[in-house]
Amino acid sequence: MSETIEKIKCLIIGSGPAGYTAAIYAARADMHPVMYTGMEPGGQLTTTTEVDNFPGYPEGIDGPTMMVQLQQQAERFGTEVRIGMATMVQFHHEIGGWHKVIIDGIKEIHARTVIIATGATAKYLGLPSEQKLRGGGVSACAVCDGFFYRGQDVAIVGAGDTAAEEATYLANICKSVTMLVRKDQMRASKAMQHRVNNTPNINVLYNSEIDEVLGDMVVTGIRVYNNATTEKHEVPVTGLFIAIGHKPNTDIFKGQLTMDETGYLITEGKSTKTNIPGVFACGDVQDNIYRQAVTAAGTGCMAALDAERYLVEIEDVVSVEN
Repeated sequence: MSETIEKIKCLIIGSGPAGYTAAIYAARADMHPVMYTGMEPGGQLTTTTEVDNFPGYPEGIDGPTMMVQLQQQAERFGTEVRIGMATMVQFHHEIGGWHKVIIDGIKEIHARTVIIATGATAKYLGLPSEQKLRGGGVSACAVCDGFFYRGQDVAIVGAGDTAAEEATYLANICKSVTMLVRKDQMRASKAMQHRVNNTPNINVLYNSEIDEVLGDMVVTGIRVYNNATTEKHEVPVTGLFIAIGHKPNTDIFKGQLTMDETGYLITEGKSTKTNIPGVFACGDVQDNIYRQAVTAAGTGCMAALDAERYLVEIEDVVSVEN
């Protein structure tokens, strides 16, 4: 552990669209934000080849380039972007207190405000062929990437409401959708099941799992394994969407911040305030519904504004303490 404790006004944990937008607003408000990028600088968009639905890019942009530009914009206003990961936190429960954050198990930082933008990680099947073709036809977001497969044959894996909703979304723009359900029935609500069953170009395969994703550089098909009959067959598709859930990156906050049953941080009303004064959450770490870059950016703006107002409110407390 380092002997020197660094004290700052605003610490941002995470570096996706939410974190960088929070940094831009915090820097412009003279909060001198320090950002730690985490293990995946830029977040999930760094694994996305094309971003076509973020406002302001009429020709589209690739995810890594967009994240580099967001970082440059944040740094232009004075954000200090550092490579590192928060490994332990100890939040102060009193208004105006210092929040303790340990970076990489070594460096200790005390911050008046902490903006959490650690995001959520999409769950994948874990197949080597699936991982090889991420960005080459394998996606975990139909709303983000479905447009690129307009008029084509695609497949989706999942059995819950999200999978059913994404399957019907894809069915509106794709030629056909093959839906793979691991068990003999779906977990989705009856209403969503009816919607899937009443969509003519969705073909549901029960007791079905992916044995292998086919293709060298891009997806050309999938080999499907029937776990009831042990039979295998191939389905030609150009896109594969994984809809088996997300895991919010909130493990280090357990026991300190209020979460729902799946680990998403709970914020107060329409704000980004958590249950701890001076700690704010934005982006996918507190959004299990929309999970879009543009909505994450919006809540990043909100978090910076909430943090700025908090600092103004505690000025008297801080001046007495100091």
